Amino acid sequence: MNRTQFAGEASEQLDEGDTGRMLRELLTAYARGQRVETIAVVGNAPMAPDAERAALIDGSDLVFRMTTFALDEPDAEPTYGRRTDVVVIHRGVMVSPYTFADYTSRLYLLAEPGRLFWEPETLPDWWPADLGFVPISNREFVLPLSRLLGLSADENVWATTGTLVTYLCRQLFPKALVRLTGVSIVERPDQTDFEHAWGGKVGVTAEHRLHAESKLLSTWRDSGRIEIIQ
Repeated sequence: MNRTQFAGEASEQLDEGDTGRMLRELLTAYARGQRVETIAVVGNAPMAPDAERAALIDGSDLVFRMTTFALDEPDAEPTYGRRTDVVVIHRGVMVSPYTFADYTSRLYLLAEPGRLFWEPETLPDWWPADLGFVPISNREFVLPLSRLLGLSADENVWATTGTLVTYLCRQLFPKALVRLTGVSIVERPDQTDFEHAWGGKVGVTAEHRLHAESKLLSTWRDSGRIEIIQ
C-alpha cells in the first residue's frame, strides 16, 4: 500500500466508526502510565528560559507538540522541555530538526482542514517512508471548532493547529488538566507574523481569524477549561 492509499483508507476507517473513542484510546496508549490526567499542548512561539515551565511540560501525562517545534538541548537552560508523545503536523510544514527525531516512539496526527477545500492528499517527499499517521477528522473536530469560532463552513477559513489541538484535548479528555503554552494568539491577535522558537517568522495565512481564536481561548482559560502557561 502506498502512502496516499494509506491516508485515504485511514480517513474512511476513522469516519465510519467512533472517531473520538478510537483516538482517545490511541492517545492514552502513548501517555505516561497509560493515563491522561494532565496534558501539555506546546505551541511554537519563542519563550524565555523557565525551569518550572519545562518541568510542567515534561511531567505531564501526555505532551503534544506541533509542526515546526523546538526542544531543549541537553546543555541549554530549561525552556521548552523535551518530552514529545504526540506531534500534530500538516502537509505544508517547515520541518525542524526535532519534527521527526525519534519518530518511531511518537504518535503523528495529521491536521488537514484544507482537504475541505483545495488541499491535495499526496504526502510531501520529506515524509518518512515508514511513518504512518492518523488524520484528525474534519467532520468531528475541525468543523465543530469552526462553528464555535463563528466561522462559515462555506469559506476557506479554519483554526490554527494549536487551537485545534487544544479543542481536541478538551473533547477527548474533558476531566484532564490541559495546559497550553508557547502561544501568542491570546495576547497578540493583531499579529501578521508568527515567530517560531525554531526557524524564522512565518506569515499568518488568510484562512485564520486570530481575534476569534483569542476570544475563545480566553473564555476557556477564564472558565477553568484550560490553563495558559507563559
